[in-house]
Amino acid sequence: MGKGEKSGGCMGWFIAFIVVAAIALAIGLTLRNKFHHNDDDDGGVPGPPGAVTKKYGDALKIALQFFDIQKSGKLVDNEISWRGDSGLQDGKEASLDLSKGMYDAGDHMKFGFPMAYTATVLSWAILEYGDQMNAAGQLQSAKDSLRWITDFFVNAHPEPNVLYIQVGDPDLDHKCWDRPEDMTEKRPLIQINASTPGTEVAAEAAAAMASASLVFKSSDSTYSKLLLKHAKELFKFADEHRGVYSENIPEVQTYYNSTGYGDELLWAASWLYHATRDSTYLDYVTGSNGESYANWGSPTWFSWDDKLPGLQVLLSRVSFFDSKIATNVDFKKYRKTAEAVMCGLLPKSPTATTSRTRSGLIWISDWNALQHPVASAFLAVIYSDYMRTSQTKKIQCDADAFSALDLRKFAASQANYVLGDNPMKMSYLVGYGDKYSQYVHHRGASIPTDATTRCSDGWKWLESDQPNPNVATGALVGGPFLNESFVDSRNNSMQTEPSTYNSAAIVGLLSGLLTTSSVVTSFT
Repeated sequence: MGKGEKSGGCMGWFIAFIVVAAIALAIGLTLRNKFHHNDDDDGGVPGPPGAVTKKYGDALKIALQFFDIQKSGKLVDNEISWRGDSGLQDGKEASLDLSKGMYDAGDHMKFGFPMAYTATVLSWAILEYGDQMNAAGQLQSAKDSLRWITDFFVNAHPEPNVLYIQVGDPDLDHKCWDRPEDMTEKRPLIQINASTPGTEVAAEAAAAMASASLVFKSSDSTYSKLLLKHAKELFKFADEHRGVYSENIPEVQTYYNSTGYGDELLWAASWLYHATRDSTYLDYVTGSNGESYANWGSPTWFSWDDKLPGLQVLLSRVSFFDSKIATNVDFKKYRKTAEAVMCGLLPKSPTATTSRTRSGLIWISDWNALQHPVASAFLAVIYSDYMRTSQTKKIQCDADAFSALDLRKFAASQANYVLGDNPMKMSYLVGYGDKYSQYVHHRGASIPTDATTRCSDGWKWLESDQPNPNVATGALVGGPFLNESFVDSRNNSMQTEPSTYNSAAIVGLLSGLLTTSSVVTSFT
């Protein structure tokens, strides 16, 4: 419900009625803290999540299944017929159980940096849209997948200043084409510590633990407290022992090279503020670290390497819903930069990016092209709901103004493209719709379950011209080229390889579009 004009008149009973109604409305908003919206306006009235849009509900259920496909370790309640236990000895050389976690993409590597980002984004999606997920019957699945990752990081952090950030040798791993259940290659470990720091990974793991602690706070307070303890220790480690992890560990540069750790430090501090409400974390992001790393006024692209757009949106949440903080000069800078990110996404904005296909898909890179549009659309739907919940009518993009509904329509356009509204008339989410990739670049999906393969025996399955015998349900493949073509070939890893971090973003986006309900004003 939008704010109305103040009525004139001098009838005492009518004024009293207005006052009582206003008090009732304020109490209702405080107690229920949720808004149900009509897509035709930007206002709202108290209420639960609206009816689930079937298309997005179906797609969300499918997207979440890819996390089950990527799980390492002793599988529990496994519903993926072609997956079994794997990586059971991971971590044994350090007397640790690192069997859980998730394989990064189509291979069998556990890369800590993108895996932690996956957990943070999945936590964020649950925190913003858990009620919507629940309405679609998918909340527990999302929480189970998140815990599979955070369990790994709990075990990977045996000491305050030690974090194991990688399981497996990518050079050895990529010489094999085998099922994870049949792996025989060595699985060495890489750690960061005080003498070999890796600030990005430690800080991203801290963000993952802090955000997940909020997810599990009401359902498992003991686990939530454990995660928060690890988050605080990891943040302290990241902050006090600074170093670019891919400079200190050059062998990771080929796979997940970092462009700097400042964004991860701010990102982790922001999540720790939300998890603790300790103002020292706000001081951290608005002090000299903010000046050094926030890059105010320069919008970028949200990804596993660049957390700044996500940070700017997350800190906008604070200024949207906390009037005391809204006047802080630095928070205004964060929110203004978040608005610049949004303005760059809106196709009719004067500052709209030209980096998009003719059909309107944000397009930044040949490799893993869907990473940026899906992550950007996730931020857009969140920001639109911040606007709706706070009854912020417009954002200003130079001379033009845009509403929350404009942002939501942009987010839906990117999701719809992924689900089949594109020139190829195919779904880039495997298992959704009638036409999707049959040759996903994924070892387990490409090899029959009854095949006997060791490291080098399985290459014939990569080279086979037959479709994958196992459907990698929920895999979000790399996506189209700029000309919107797509070559469905198992050898075309540029376009057909999925990743868990893309899955986290599409799960968040679909969850935000499920219903017309808005977000909670506080995670705690």
